[in-house]
Amino acid sequence: MRNRPLLRTSYAQEVALLDTTSKRVAVGGLLVVAFALPWLVQDELLQLLGVACVTAVGAIGLNIVTGLAGQVSLGHAFFLAIGAYTAAAVAGDPEGRTIGFGVTEVLVWLPAAGLAAALAGVLVAPLATRLRGLYLAIVTLGLVFIGAHVINEWSELTGGPGVGRQPPAPSLLGYDLNTTDAFLTRDQKLYLLMLVLLVLAALTARNLARSRVGRAFTAIRDRDIAAGVIGVNLARYKTVAFGVSSFYAGCAGALLYVGAGYFDPTSFNLLLSVQYIAMILIGGAGTVSGAVLGAFLITLLPRLTREVPSFLPFISNSPVESPNAYQLETVLYGVLIIVFLIFEPRGLFGIWIRLRNYWKAWPFSY
Repeated sequence: MRNRPLLRTSYAQEVALLDTTSKRVAVGGLLVVAFALPWLVQDELLQLLGVACVTAVGAIGLNIVTGLAGQVSLGHAFFLAIGAYTAAAVAGDPEGRTIGFGVTEVLVWLPAAGLAAALAGVLVAPLATRLRGLYLAIVTLGLVFIGAHVINEWSELTGGPGVGRQPPAPSLLGYDLNTTDAFLTRDQKLYLLMLVLLVLAALTARNLARSRVGRAFTAIRDRDIAAGVIGVNLARYKTVAFGVSSFYAGCAGALLYVGAGYFDPTSFNLLLSVQYIAMILIGGAGTVSGAVLGAFLITLLPRLTREVPSFLPFISNSPVESPNAYQLETVLYGVLIIVFLIFEPRGLFGIWIRLRNYWKAWPFSY
């Protein structure tokens, strides 16, 4: 209602996707800027922003199972790896040194990557019905080490350590997205593809959170025993949470290294899982916008830390001297997680809520 934007008079208003005019204008303006970026920034930065979009898709997936359903997972890198290698195998060269079927259509290998990862998530889900909290986190952490061993040994699929393989070469309905033509450069095409994927993933996750399934996730997160008492099927909804989260991770893994053109088994390690945990904690657990904000911050953070050595004389560009930019980047992950957990547990999304409430209440902001 006018002058009472937080007053809801119906259930439809309460669950509306964009319930105020200001939200609709802000989201619309943000989308216009995002789709105009290919003609406003250089391809080098555009490639980084494209990676951030795909990373955000994976962060939204982890946010569904951890932030929304309350199932702590440290094995996100495992599902990313399944998606990446499934896509690479489906789209790979049949005559190459690694497994490949030559299907470069993105509408084929992208869903295949998501479904393969979702299947793995469903197989892991029964553990979530028997374990929770720290025990579940340790079990999912073990998936990362199991996955690392498998992909290191399965050289026919992965190319082996130190060798690696090329990610899938995307084409959309016969239109090659992996080359530069008279209309768009390769980085512009990939950025637009990844941006569209992010928009679809965010809308789907937001609608999922507003649905009956999303409310069941929230009930399990807040108190699973009480949720079971009121009739929520814990086994079913935890399985759905892991399946949907893994599907997101598989799709993100399929596109994560397309821009770089190369990846190897060492890409999917424990640090990658920690980065995704940092994304949802720093951005704001349980919110789609928080997951996107955290993903963009963590993805752009290396770019910022690599600029530090030119300003601070005690930071070295050399990988031998200490400390260097890579070490600073690793330390910052931990520092940011600690700072946000202590001072702003709701993350960047919580900071935005505070600023919004301050602006709405001004001049009576106390």
